Amino acid sequence: MITPVKIKRQTKETTIEIEFFNEGTGKIEIDTTLGYLDHFLTLFAFWGGFDIILKAKGDTHVDAHHLVEDIGLSLGDVFSKSLGDKKGIKRMAWVRVPMDEALCEVVVDLSGRPYLVYNNDHLLPPVLFSEERDIWREFFKSFANKAAINLHINFIYGKNGHHLLEAAFKALGIALKDACSIENKEKTMSTKGILE
Repeated sequence: MITPVKIKRQTKETTIEIEFFNEGTGKIEIDTTLGYLDHFLTLFAFWGGFDIILKAKGDTHVDAHHLVEDIGLSLGDVFSKSLGDKKGIKRMAWVRVPMDEALCEVVVDLSGRPYLVYNNDHLLPPVLFSEERDIWREFFKSFANKAAINLHINFIYGKNGHHLLEAAFKALGIALKDACSIENKEKTMSTKGILE
């Protein structure tokens, strides 16, 4: 049911290639040309138990917006495709992750219905890594939409923007790993009988 997925996304603004496997062996090779994004995606992959080989570049001479958003779309796409028909997966999961003074909660439902709730991002500084803080909401929104998942991210408290985002990416990986786990191979976790 769960298989490795490769995609290439090419636009006038970005070029992205991803190979993704959600039952990973620890293979993580990420080069987005943005060191902070490489760091956060590495945390996501490590804590999610995902293999990710990702190479991306974009019009960062403008700003990082297009590249970050398109990576979110591409990562959501491969994640969704890696689940196949979703039969047997646990589907829902939640976790709270601390990072020093910061605490973040992530709740996911691999329902097939995309939605993002993104609470308390005012805790992030207005500018982080020379980019507006809203770039991170755009990343998570793009990921949730293309992955077709219900994603709630709650920044509970914290003072350091890096710590808050680090907790969020770790929590997203952990929650998705749990939600992807096989609970009953003969059962689809929906009273409708399908997840779409």
